[in-house]
Amino acid sequence: MPKLSGVIETALYVDDLDRARAFYEDVLELAPLTSDSRFLAYDVGGRSVLLLFHRGSTLETVRLPGGTIPPHHGNGPIHVAFSIEADELPAWEQRLGEHRVAIEGRTDWPRGGRSIYFRDPDRHLLELVTPGVWAIY
Repeated sequence: MPKLSGVIETALYVDDLDRARAFYEDVLELAPLTSDSRFLAYDVGGRSVLLLFHRGSTLETVRLPGGTIPPHHGNGPIHVAFSIEADELPAWEQRLGEHRVAIEGRTDWPRGGRSIYFRDPDRHLLELVTPGVWAIY
């Protein structure tokens, strides 16, 4: 039986691509991969891609030279967790504070991992997770 080997892309839907670009590049320091008028794509740790779509821009099929992308969309605040090293958590807390990003929650998990939660400008719930949260991480 074939097996899945990971999650390569995660998508969020935003109201303003320029505002999202400022947050994800300035605050989270993600490196852009590509973009157009509909979306931004970011490298996350060299293992996955974060896609930020302008809300409403993905409601119709996109035709490319190599094929088609079916419609998709999401509403409301979505949750994404980013992995970090345990010793980097204090630096991330300081960085978020310097950018006036409020930490809304903190959790110490039974396996020893820790999480902090905060919001992007579109109110998506973002989480920074240290090893020990999940049995696989």
